[in-house]
Amino acid sequence: MADAVLYEGYLLYPYRRSSGKNRVRWQFGVLAPRSWVEATGVVGSSVAGSADAWHQQTECLLTAPDPATVHVRLRFLQLQHRSVEAADSDDPDGGFEPCDVLDVDGRRHLTFDEAVPREFDIAVQTGELRGDGHCAAIEVPGGEDVEPLGEVGRVVRRRWPISATVRLSVTPVDVSPGVLKLRVVTENTAPSVPAGAPRSEALRTSLVATHSLVGVRGGAFLSMLDPPAWAAAATKQCRNVHTFPVLAGDPEHHNVMLSSPILMDYDYPQISPESPGDLFDATEIDEILSLRTLTLTDDEKREARATDPRAAAIIDRVEEFPNEVLERLHGAIRSLRPVTRSLAGGGEDNNEPAGEARPAPHLP
Repeated sequence: MADAVLYEGYLLYPYRRSSGKNRVRWQFGVLAPRSWVEATGVVGSSVAGSADAWHQQTECLLTAPDPATVHVRLRFLQLQHRSVEAADSDDPDGGFEPCDVLDVDGRRHLTFDEAVPREFDIAVQTGELRGDGHCAAIEVPGGEDVEPLGEVGRVVRRRWPISATVRLSVTPVDVSPGVLKLRVVTENTAPSVPAGAPRSEALRTSLVATHSLVGVRGGAFLSMLDPPAWAAAATKQCRNVHTFPVLAGDPEHHNVMLSSPILMDYDYPQISPESPGDLFDATEIDEILSLRTLTLTDDEKREARATDPRAAAIIDRVEEFPNEVLERLHGAIRSLRPVTRSLAGGGEDNNEPAGEARPAPHLP
């Protein structure tokens, strides 16, 4: 489920670079340098994570003694620019010059942006989070990788360094002994980007699709969406900024929270078991996207494959779908339960069906 959040909107159907919707990317959980965000004049404090920000704040309630361990896994994408370069035949030193498109041995290569997944783990005992709490510095180095394309060119992938901090703290809550409010704040601390710089430049040192998995060993979280009555008022006092936590993992336990910039309507969100793979749009219907992908022309598929390796994997997977896979995507009944007379609204002559479909919460 966290992977679906990480790649939500990464690349949208028809998965081609030339598509207008793929020219404005990175829409969720973007933590950009603070000075650049504040210079834009769009500094919000809402729960929604669909606007550029410089920090995220997660607050939730848990019961945990001081020896319990709080574990935070911060996850995000680091932007990587892929530049295609052709060999310069006029350069005696064998230099290269940037180009937009390069065909080599029947395969097309395009200049475009990619992303590299990053994750960092922080584990601290609850007792250490009292008072000033705990602060962890996150440093992601920049880098450059070169992929030769025979004698005719090369692909250069470049990344810029990212700096961030994650601050954890707990404070007691009066509603019940042992109940704590956990706060997790993630901030982009990268050096300043010029105020007038385009968004594409700010994204180079931004955390993209930023979210966190928060776990506790030796304790339990309270639901933020459906808390017990005695904790309802305290839950409302929690302030979440550009992210919101829901219970995740095994429904039999309450020891994991997924704090996501894409808001979830229920605890324990799931990917539909019928889904054969990621389509970068986990809130859409796999069947529609798969059928639409099959309608792409050969030239469109060729461009999609050249746009991004993940797009190429989608094209290849959809083309190989057997009929039974598409049939599974057409619909599924999650559960059945008897219809009572009060629901059916009548007596013995009622013509209502004997069962009622009740889909379990899931993301198709």
